[in-house]
Amino acid sequence: MPILTFTSDFGSTDHLVGVAKGQILKLNDGFNLIDITHDIIPYNFMQAAYVCKAIFNSFPPESFHLILVNAFDNNLNHLLLVKEGDQYIGIPDNGLITMILGRMPENVVAIPIPTTTKKNISNFIKIFIEAFSSLLSGRALASVGNPTVKIQEKHMIRPLYNNHYIEGQILMIDRFLNVLVNINVHDFEEQRRGRKFKIVLLRDAFIEKISDHYADVPEGEKLAFFNETGFLEIAVNKGYAAPLFGLGEFSSTGTHHHEKRQYYQTIKVFFE
Repeated sequence: MPILTFTSDFGSTDHLVGVAKGQILKLNDGFNLIDITHDIIPYNFMQAAYVCKAIFNSFPPESFHLILVNAFDNNLNHLLLVKEGDQYIGIPDNGLITMILGRMPENVVAIPIPTTTKKNISNFIKIFIEAFSSLLSGRALASVGNPTVKIQEKHMIRPLYNNHYIEGQILMIDRFLNVLVNINVHDFEEQRRGRKFKIVLLRDAFIEKISDHYADVPEGEKLAFFNETGFLEIAVNKGYAAPLFGLGEFSSTGTHHHEKRQYYQTIKVFFE
């Protein structure tokens, strides 16, 4: 059975995810449907990119990935079907794919949304599942959509840095209340250049070494390490780092979508 992963910002408190999964299986019950998460924070492209970046290498060749996050970020007239290595991705054309990959996709087609079709999640799912099913039947990617499309482009927020520090943004707080920061191991080492460092959490709370795993420190002690995605993670061994140090993730203000401003709390690493 072909694998189809499903990631969204629908949440898990109402019927939307169940209805969407029912529709997927109604259109093609041959998929082995796997949930990644449905708790992406709405409008949080940074968190969505971080979560989705970790998906593809974990699945067998010829897996399919449906990503419905910020699906109505702009007035779409098409959806995107991407082949990345040996994986297929269905995603709205809202810039998220370039944030996930860190570049423009090399193999991508636009699947048109018929002018008579209402733009809603139900119809988007129908378009994607029909496209995935066409690929499974042996059709080439270029025959499923328009390969000459110009797609939306967005970029991950990069850390700020100079000779004395690097400042990263909090990408997300995970289920264990660990803090994920957009500083990767390459950027860290490039700025560090073998120097001592302090990861400052509060005025009198800082970390001065990189650990390999949680058990490197005593129970209840804070630590920092680079996780399996290569990003900096702040944690407490068998504790909760985010509330302990007053750290938060994405928030927004404004009563209307076009008025929303995005905020990311920051973490600074000072070099000595």
